Amino acid sequence: MSSASVGAIQRALLQLENQGADKFFGEPSFDIYDLMQTEQGKGVMNVLAADKLMMQPKLYSTFLLWLLSELYSTLPEVGDMDKPKLVFFFDEAHMLFEGTSKALLDKIEQVIRLIRSKGVGIYFITQSPTDIPENILGQLGNRVQHALRAYTPKDQKAVKTAADTFRPNPDFKTDEAIMNLETGEALVSFLDEKGAPAVVERAKILFPLSQIGAITEGQRLDIIRQSLIYGKYDTLKDRQSAYEELLNVNGNVNGNEDEEETTTKSKKKSSKEDDEDTGTTKRGTKKPGIMSKVLKAIMTAVTSTFAAILGTYVSNKISGKTTKSRTSTKEKVVKNATSAATRTITRELSRDILGNLKI
Repeated sequence: MSSASVGAIQRALLQLENQGADKFFGEPSFDIYDLMQTEQGKGVMNVLAADKLMMQPKLYSTFLLWLLSELYSTLPEVGDMDKPKLVFFFDEAHMLFEGTSKALLDKIEQVIRLIRSKGVGIYFITQSPTDIPENILGQLGNRVQHALRAYTPKDQKAVKTAADTFRPNPDFKTDEAIMNLETGEALVSFLDEKGAPAVVERAKILFPLSQIGAITEGQRLDIIRQSLIYGKYDTLKDRQSAYEELLNVNGNVNGNEDEEETTTKSKKKSSKEDDEDTGTTKRGTKKPGIMSKVLKAIMTAVTSTFAAILGTYVSNKISGKTTKSRTSTKEKVVKNATSAATRTITRELSRDILGNLKI
């Protein structure tokens, strides 16, 4: 991998880290089944306070991509249920698609196409249908459109676009109805029993029966403390990484070699020649044993391989590219580790043989 590619990956990771990704995607990881709780047979509404998260667009889109991918890959197929077991409402949906990578758009489109068979529904809430990409807008079956005002040519185009997303009703013109809707009135169209969009109708929307406006910080804390999962994600977990495990293994091997070396040196204090088994010189200065060098080479090769694979994966996710490899991760690691070990053993044996030749 070139240094320029490594630099690009590091810069992209640094942007995510500066936005808090190192803590947001830390341990313990979020369990999607926590979103599907019930209390006394009734579902629980979960609200993600994303007022700060929305100010970090890269982190927000990355989180959305992970959440949809996790739902799609984890939930089982349940067919066409009478009632969904989980429904997402994405408010201010236009913020989800501003500057979004093609990889995320493709993933959202894929999930929307297939997620209904897993008992999940998705609603996007925004000011205008034009805020949502056409490929995704075309997958939405239920539509609720409140009044739009057209004072500029751009607004008139948005009204026409919104009207074209509905199945026409012969009783009225949809584009005119959108501009004449009153407060609390909307145009609605839902899927019928055959799964086809019904004709658009004018309807009165029931006003919210909950509190109008944002809750206070005290109210929010009270609701959080009453949650069934309160405290589950409060304690950070710091697991041993693969790199740390390899360092521990290497340290134990070096420690055992030091003990053997000390024991052998005490028995052969009078020897002036280099002792190949113990790794000591004539002056009693310790040099690393061949096994230590081999393990160090293997550890370096394994770490470099994982770093290269991770870098390629992150780069593809950010750029939206897809790279197909004929070699699996396991094969790459084994191949690089074997090559590193072979080179190290050959080099050390050659040095020892040439060093023992006497002219």
